[in-house]
Amino acid sequence: MTQQQSNNLVWEQRWPAPAKLNLMLRIVGQRPDGYHLLQTVFQFIELCDWITFHPVSDGRVCLQKTIPGVAEADDLTVRAAQLLKTVTGCQSGVCIEVEKNLPMGGGLGGGSSDAATTLVVLNQLWNLQLSLEKLMELGLTLGADVPVFVYGYSAWAEGVGEKLEKISPQEQWVVVIKPDCHVNTKEIFSAKHLTRDSKSIKIADFIAGQHQNDCVEVVCQSYPSVKEALVDLSVFAEAKLTGTGACVFAQFDSETEALNAFELLKPKWQVFLSKGVNQSPLFTKLLGKTIS
Repeated sequence: MTQQQSNNLVWEQRWPAPAKLNLMLRIVGQRPDGYHLLQTVFQFIELCDWITFHPVSDGRVCLQKTIPGVAEADDLTVRAAQLLKTVTGCQSGVCIEVEKNLPMGGGLGGGSSDAATTLVVLNQLWNLQLSLEKLMELGLTLGADVPVFVYGYSAWAEGVGEKLEKISPQEQWVVVIKPDCHVNTKEIFSAKHLTRDSKSIKIADFIAGQHQNDCVEVVCQSYPSVKEALVDLSVFAEAKLTGTGACVFAQFDSETEALNAFELLKPKWQVFLSKGVNQSPLFTKLLGKTIS
């Protein structure tokens, strides 16, 4: 970002924290510390939380309104802001206002995206001048999905999800179903019969159609509502699980097709209609372009 663009940032604007989808997820190994080695493809969708940052004069970091069941100190936006202060010695304060639109526990990355937007925007508002690489490094300490939201572009990811390479999959319309359950990611990755030895593939293999998610079988066995959602959505298009779920999604070539599926599924499910985008809506706004 240029200095002129940075100077255009002002307090009390609304900043998007977009959802992500995992278009593919392979588990290709496991580290000695228990973390799984992955290959996945992240793409953003236009569905967003919105975050507003209000300056406070006494150096505190606080939330305007806490999320039920989440202590203020544990909120990822608060932890992100405190991390910036700790690393840089910044004495400024902020009150963070979060408009929560992304379902919690759905595999859409809402908390991670909120944290990333906090890191990226406060880095500018507080004039900390940390590099994108440093912000990604800090983000990884908050959660494995935070770096891709800081990165700001659809990515082929490896390692535990932190080794990123830009990729530009087709930007399609998407319908997302959120089943009425919260999938415990730790439980899924601890399952004895989870596939942990998938063969590594190349980006070209993904583009050619290798889109499997190694978590699907385990998740469907433990969460029948996820399996039911996949079955219902597959009537309209290929239905996929994002991450470990609980959300499932399908991609459509036209808004009309997606809207038709959305309307027919809406009476039974919590369902979202959105569009895949390769540039994060956060960075679209930072670069001064209009977002829809």
